[in-house]
Amino acid sequence: MTKIICSIIALLSFQLAIAQGSEIKVDMVASNWNVSEETTFEKFDNRETLVLNGGRITVKNQKFANGTIEVEVYANTIRSFAGITFRRQNNNMEEVYMRMHKSNQVDAVQYTPIFNNESNWQLFREKQARVSFKKTGWNSLRIEVNNQSAEVFVNDKKVMTIDKLRTEHTTGEIGLFALFSNRFSNFRFTPKDAVEGAKKDSIVAVDPAIITKWKITKSKPYKAEDIQFENLLKEEYITVETEATGLLPISKYIKKSSSGNFEQNEEDYIVASTTVNSDNDETKLFSFDYSDRIIVYLNGKAVFKGNNAFRAKGIQYMGHININTNKLYLPLEKGVNKIHCVVMDKANGWGLIAKLE
Repeated sequence: MTKIICSIIALLSFQLAIAQGSEIKVDMVASNWNVSEETTFEKFDNRETLVLNGGRITVKNQKFANGTIEVEVYANTIRSFAGITFRRQNNNMEEVYMRMHKSNQVDAVQYTPIFNNESNWQLFREKQARVSFKKTGWNSLRIEVNNQSAEVFVNDKKVMTIDKLRTEHTTGEIGLFALFSNRFSNFRFTPKDAVEGAKKDSIVAVDPAIITKWKITKSKPYKAEDIQFENLLKEEYITVETEATGLLPISKYIKKSSSGNFEQNEEDYIVASTTVNSDNDETKLFSFDYSDRIIVYLNGKAVFKGNNAFRAKGIQYMGHININTNKLYLPLEKGVNKIHCVVMDKANGWGLIAKLE
């Protein structure tokens, strides 16, 4: 009976804190967290800490919409990531993390949406920041979320503005993320009401040459012998829309057969198709980029094959995508022309972007 009463009091206190916009501290003890086998709780540096050796965990029985989320991460120069997840629904969420071994490099802090348990940082090159981390002691990470935007602070200095959160969720679970091992402490959040921002007078024009709709197939494990054009025609396709920039984040729509294990994933592929109508025989410029690998067919004939994977062109090669990276002069026939793109991916961002000029 005493335990039940205490639980009721704790719940009422939590609800009151939300109503008042007060800071809610989540102690680093197992009873507060949906833990994994990779989670341990230790007394360290005169404080309670949580050590996460890879993966994502969430706070029990708590949802977050708008406000502030904060955590402290112990200094670590060994290759590892440490961050915060929020507005998590199933395997889709927003994620911001510090790459602890990348102090003072251009990609020390990154934002990515997680779609179907897959990271997509390669698709959002503009959402990373140069940050210097403390070499000893604790580094603080704070995210201030308001509607579909967020600001990121490291050690109380603003390092990034996220103008559009890509999952479009308005609420969800909150928690922690680590790649390899990192030590966390002092996790807390402060719910707040969203504040409407000033409306912009002008709307950025979208390039009419951008392909904004694709027909795509389900995901399959990649086997080179299966990629025969006649087989691509037998697939079932669904129609999906891109972002305004033309970016198609494939994992948003398609679940991989192997996901959530970064470079340990098996390679999957989908086929993306679009139709081009031409009044005459003519040549048009097809500008595009992709992640990780691609084969492009025009009217059944392979015209391009490429590899843009992480580290495919050297240890420092990131594999970010840009619509003007690759250019093909396509000999279109009078009438209906078909472009088929076989897009293969292991990890870090499965995407396609293109325009026909």
